[in-house]
Amino acid sequence: MINITLPDGSVKQFDKGSTPMDVAFSISAGLARNVISAKFNDDVVETITPLEEDGNLVLLTFNDDDGKQAFWHSTAHLLAQAITKLYPGVNLTIGPSIEKGFYYDVDPNGQAISENDFPEIEKKMLELARGKHDFHMHPVSKPEALEYYKINNNPYKVELIENLTDGEITFCDHDDFTDLCRGGHIPNTGFIKAVKLMNIAGAYWRGDENNAQLTRIYGISFPKQKELKEYLELLEEAKKRDHRKLGKELKLFAFSQKVGLGLPLWLPKGAALRDRLEKFLKDAQENAGYQQVVSPHIGQKELYMTSGHFQKYGEDSFQPIKTPQDGEEYLLKPMNCPHHCEIFNAQTWSYRDLPQRYAEFGTVYRYEQSGELHGLTRVRGFTQDDAHIFCTPEQLDEEFKKVIDLVLYVFGSLGFENFTAQVSLRDPENPTKYIGSDENWKKAESAILNAAEEKGLNYKVVTGEAAFYGPKLDFMVKDALGRQWQLGTIQVDYNLPERFELEYKGSDNEMHRPVMIHRAPFGSLERFIAILIEHTGGNFPLWLMPEQATILSISEKYENYSKKVLSLLKKHEIRATFDNRGETMGKKIREAEMNKIPYMLIVGEAEVENETVSVRKHGGEDLGQMSIASFAEIINAQIDKEIYKFEV
Repeated sequence: MINITLPDGSVKQFDKGSTPMDVAFSISAGLARNVISAKFNDDVVETITPLEEDGNLVLLTFNDDDGKQAFWHSTAHLLAQAITKLYPGVNLTIGPSIEKGFYYDVDPNGQAISENDFPEIEKKMLELARGKHDFHMHPVSKPEALEYYKINNNPYKVELIENLTDGEITFCDHDDFTDLCRGGHIPNTGFIKAVKLMNIAGAYWRGDENNAQLTRIYGISFPKQKELKEYLELLEEAKKRDHRKLGKELKLFAFSQKVGLGLPLWLPKGAALRDRLEKFLKDAQENAGYQQVVSPHIGQKELYMTSGHFQKYGEDSFQPIKTPQDGEEYLLKPMNCPHHCEIFNAQTWSYRDLPQRYAEFGTVYRYEQSGELHGLTRVRGFTQDDAHIFCTPEQLDEEFKKVIDLVLYVFGSLGFENFTAQVSLRDPENPTKYIGSDENWKKAESAILNAAEEKGLNYKVVTGEAAFYGPKLDFMVKDALGRQWQLGTIQVDYNLPERFELEYKGSDNEMHRPVMIHRAPFGSLERFIAILIEHTGGNFPLWLMPEQATILSISEKYENYSKKVLSLLKKHEIRATFDNRGETMGKKIREAEMNKIPYMLIVGEAEVENETVSVRKHGGEDLGQMSIASFAEIINAQIDKEIYKFEV
């Protein structure tokens, strides 16, 4: 008998050689019908894999991330099978699952495959899927594997197999199709009920432009047609909310080839939005005891060699700037933390002076490949809402929890209510990826885990995702479309204080090293604003809107009164504009709706006589006539609901 431990901690005994599906049926037939894969001792296995030893078992459905990966990887096999039937003579290479769906790279061998062929390929895939063919994994010796693909004249698979170890090579069979594969499949093709091929692209074999160019076909699949329909509708909504599209329409930012790729230009409305976000966080930081600092946009190469950033990220930096002084080199600042270490080093400290909390909206620069740039989410110059806290080891726990409070305040004020946390630890099997002693890493990791537990965060632990200098706590936020983004990060660092020889005098009159906390609730303003645009569809919280109201005059004879209204609104600190163009009222309202302006104040003869405005809300709701003071009360009441003062 073997002991199988389930996710709830319960332990069940089964005969040796039992399968995950046997375990599923022992729980319920309903569960067994939905199980498509499993994880045994952290390895993804098939539902028919014999379990030969004690271990932890997780049964996976399509609702689990690992279950989706098995589903999409299996569909990649189905795509490959359909292509070989429709295009005899093609050479298959690799077909992995990806974050959303799968792809397969093929060498068409002179045949043309285009998006026009997608309906026919999809039809063939579904036809094959209806056969409910089981996926079977089986080991193959290296000579047998090489012989199989040499007979099939596939040099790509031959090259892959030549780099594998004999005894670790497996094939996957379903129906009349065989493919080289490591595993991770659903029980049979019948689970695949809906398929959509999304796009086609060129890809070099093994990512090397000196190799043959292949055809890469991307797709996605689901166990129900309804789920595919919902996914495609979500994609259409995402297109409407694309921050690049809305940023242009709302006149927030622009890019210029002359300025350079990945270097955003903030237009007046976008700059004002940035300023309000900065002020919002600066006010909260001031209440939390942070001090603002400013550091230069460049630093000596030696600075980043001391920190370790140059050795780790040198290839992703811009080339060093040489000065007239022989051997002197500077870099565009890739990180703010080395500068803040030197700010701490600028004077001597006692334990009574700690913690020191330095905050800066510091612009940093990193060289991204042009093909990886994407609107504001992947740029070459961006501003981090960076802060670094230098504290004693005894203060670490309390300071870390205070930073968590600040991050949650930011999320709450901006409508990000659906989030989880991820504790990223180092990979114990790969210590060369990190700097610092085992002792310091253990202390740092314990501090983060304790704080996450005490604050009651919904978190998971991921091994191997730590920064090179310390573990971190990342916040994973779901937007209005259900997409997950990493926003906000907190890191514990014992290592940079050692590398920069930071010190303070303790109560024992001896010198000690402070602990350093890195934190950025926004992450970067550019990426945060991009996500905020897509989350809200451009309908920002009222307190953040570039224009909270626009005055629409029915005719030019009411212009003087409209200007008076504008002046009164400014006295009430309401951001408003006056649209005095000679356009029809209908056109002005349509454009105000397109520009997402929350309130339209319409002025005509009755409003002038009564010294009021007629208020129309974005979306069409008519609030009727009211005084400017009454309108200001509505604005202030709405803002008070959205945002509150951060209290320590």
